Amino acid sequence: QVQPVESGGGLVQPGGSLRLSCAASGIFNSAYTMAWYRQAPGKQRELVARISPTFVTNYADSVKGRFTISRNNVEKTVYLEMNSLKSEDTALYYCNRNPTSVYWGQGTQVSVSS
Repeated sequence: QVQPVESGGGLVQPGGSLRLSCAASGIFNSAYTMAWYRQAPGKQRELVARISPTFVTNYADSVKGRFTISRNNVEKTVYLEMNSLKSEDTALYYCNRNPTSVYWGQGTQVSVSS
């Protein structure tokens, strides 16, 4: 399967935490920047975080200090640790390269609500 497979989403209360995983063997290469994206209802997909081949990370201002992206080049997996979750983090989360490939997975739903 070429498309990434995202997992780890769920329903969590504000202030809670989740850890997303992305099995991305079909699109992963140690030379590529990998990233997490999200799309909330009625909004465009946005870049949340990315990690370069040299493990340099960048974050959207809205998640800086709360989210941490990491990668495992052997397992071809990308992770997103999310802490201090807010209702505005509710979205469908996807992983892909950055810039993106044409291969998108189904995403994993994150819902933050009390």
